[in-house]
Amino acid sequence: MLFNFRDMLHKKIHLLITAVLLHFAFPVFSTGGKKGFQVKEKTEPGVSQKILFKETPVYKNPKADLEQRVKDLLGRMTLEEKVGQISALLGWEMYEKGGAKIGVSAKFRQAIKERHIGMLWATLRADPWTKKTLSNGLSPYESALATNALQKYTLENTRLGIPLFIAEECPHGHMAIGTTVFPTSIGQGSTWNPDLIKKMASAIAREARVQGAHIGYGPVLDLAREPRWSRVEETYGEDPILNGEMGIAMVQGFQGSDLKSGANIISTLKHFTAYGVPEGGHNGGSVNSGPRELYQSYLSPFRSAVKAGAQSVMTAYNSVDGVPCSANPFLLKDVLRNQWGFNGFTVSDLGSIEGVFMTHRVAANPAEAAALAMNSGLDADLGGNGFNKGLIESVKQGRVSEARLDSAVANLLRLKFKMGLFEKPYVDASLAKTTVGTPEHIKLARQVARESIVLLKNKNNVLPLKSDFKKIAVIGPNADNLYNQLGDYTAPQRDESVVTVLEGIRARAGKGISVDYVKGCAVRDTSSSNIAEAVRLSRNSDITILVLGGSSARDFKTEYISTGAAKVSEEKQGAIPDMESGEGFDRMSLDLLGKQTELLKAVLATGKPVAVVMIEGRPLNLNLAEEQADAILTAWYPGQEGGNAIADVLFGDYNPAGRLPISVPVSVGQLPVYYNYKSPGKHNYVEGSSKPLYSFGYGLSFSSFKYSELSANVEETENKLIVKVRVRVKNNSEREGDEVVQLYFRDDISSVVSADKQLAKFNRVHFMPGEEKLVEFLLDAADLALYNRTLKQVVEPGSFTLMTGGSSDNLPLSTRIQVKGTHFITP
Repeated sequence: MLFNFRDMLHKKIHLLITAVLLHFAFPVFSTGGKKGFQVKEKTEPGVSQKILFKETPVYKNPKADLEQRVKDLLGRMTLEEKVGQISALLGWEMYEKGGAKIGVSAKFRQAIKERHIGMLWATLRADPWTKKTLSNGLSPYESALATNALQKYTLENTRLGIPLFIAEECPHGHMAIGTTVFPTSIGQGSTWNPDLIKKMASAIAREARVQGAHIGYGPVLDLAREPRWSRVEETYGEDPILNGEMGIAMVQGFQGSDLKSGANIISTLKHFTAYGVPEGGHNGGSVNSGPRELYQSYLSPFRSAVKAGAQSVMTAYNSVDGVPCSANPFLLKDVLRNQWGFNGFTVSDLGSIEGVFMTHRVAANPAEAAALAMNSGLDADLGGNGFNKGLIESVKQGRVSEARLDSAVANLLRLKFKMGLFEKPYVDASLAKTTVGTPEHIKLARQVARESIVLLKNKNNVLPLKSDFKKIAVIGPNADNLYNQLGDYTAPQRDESVVTVLEGIRARAGKGISVDYVKGCAVRDTSSSNIAEAVRLSRNSDITILVLGGSSARDFKTEYISTGAAKVSEEKQGAIPDMESGEGFDRMSLDLLGKQTELLKAVLATGKPVAVVMIEGRPLNLNLAEEQADAILTAWYPGQEGGNAIADVLFGDYNPAGRLPISVPVSVGQLPVYYNYKSPGKHNYVEGSSKPLYSFGYGLSFSSFKYSELSANVEETENKLIVKVRVRVKNNSEREGDEVVQLYFRDDISSVVSADKQLAKFNRVHFMPGEEKLVEFLLDAADLALYNRTLKQVVEPGSFTLMTGGSSDNLPLSTRIQVKGTHFITP
């Protein structure tokens, strides 16, 4: 008995000493100065010290097996907690800013208490829809304080202490105040440079992660084969191979090799699937694709990105062959998980679960819609109103099994563990001050913008600007409008953060060259203009830089629907906004709006040299400019460094090599007009040619390139097919520059109708003056495969024609190869 009493006494003394040591040994985490808050990291935040000596739950043990941690945590959760974990509420409503203090809102406290939420979306977003401005929004440092405050409250006021997932919009920069704004995706696609886009994505990820974000929405992998559609700017264009390569680059840049790095975020692929080809260009409209085209074209980029390791996929608003994408088991279960082996989580687009009931009308009520989406394989609810009570009701009534719900919750929890959020839920707010919007990132934005610019016409080499051009007229609605060059999904900007075209030209022109500006007209508003003044300026100048196009700039006069898309409605009293593109702004035509065509005609009539610069989110009508202007270039939406990048090209400091990722039609009557149409070939219309004005892959340079000596060597065994392709390319000019070498193929005889030509590989190569290089491509079976009559992906025996050149409609060299065997591709 004496031994036992002493042993017990020793244990109590040991526990007491341990408690004292723990009390003084805990490191203190500070978010930076008096404006932040302090958190003592404990095993169980918000509980008494006694509980520290209880056995640590498996899910809180970082050394435990991942799946055991997931299983242990799931076993402790209630039904309501599980549904809360897969509900992502609107985040910008969840914090409060009062002077220097950043805290959680009453709405957030209520959401935690009543709904047990596990995820927020767009917490740091600022734009007219969220009504967050430069004054009431958050700086990068404040953003980090806000996300830390949200995490702290969650950990200390929930039973299980599960950290939040914070998802943000990141398509061409993190959509938050003070971040770097890169060119929109259509411009990124124009670079044909996946390595550069990967570097850009890494920069975006770093900026988002140091502010407390974990998930970045992007890339958008929809094929844009309907330019009237409002969201063309968010895509990489019309081709599955180019889109797939850009998607891989974005995923690798976002996610890196270690999600615990503190500099990487989860990539959410958008929008699954076929969202970019709605009937009539109506955003979210139905799509009637057959399964073969679905696999060959629309699913292909997603498959590439999933194989690259993407951990999240967002469903699209549209239906495919009558089945809504957010309740489509074929897409979400058969294809994504069973065929491709996807092991991340799927998430609805904002309100798309409600859409199953309200707009698609394939469910009778919200509970039925929630059950249909969940049973189809959808894991998470963006917006938080699609699952919620309807899903809880469906589980209780047996319409959704507890096992299916558990699998959905597990898909999210698994990634929270993989990111190390249970061990390190907070960020160091001081890092946001030195990581976001850095000179290095701004320099990168300029490089992406430079490489995205496509020179479409250069009559008599009017560009680069000649040294004897001493008077330059800069005219047009997009010449000095900073928001018009940024695109949709962009936060408010400080004036000094964005360089407009006018500012870029003035900064580059220097002494001895006068640069004068007249707006001429607005993008859409026809109530006022000063075209006559623009003409006078043009006549008195040596050359006119005419900056036209469109805008996706949101303003506080624009109305928005519940999904955040802009609403096209009758204009209210006052000036008409410039916005003619961006989510919700679908078009009937592709003509320049407002008085822009009148301005173009008037300036061209002066007889002076005119270089047209297009700032746009979709291909617009360039017929008149192609006929009469001396030069045309499109910069799409070039981002905050767009003005400098455009000036670099105009003055010849940078040799343009951007190539079109989407065809530019002559008329909407030609649509669809993408390059890789199925055989037989298109024939002309009564009114004119069926060819686009500019084809996919097209783009000029200040250099000229010659192709020669195309060769292809086939290495084939029963289980392997490799084709080694070589072509010599020479820079025939005295200027260094890039050439985008493009390799296409045609399956000469196939069991199903295949494309007349299809991009297989490409490479953006830099050449010094007069330099010649041997450019090599390596093709495998997957590069040449089609989906046969039984929807098996296969390379069939027979001949294939390989073609190479600088554009889909300029392929001067071709050769034919023979494949002897049949090669099936493993999904």
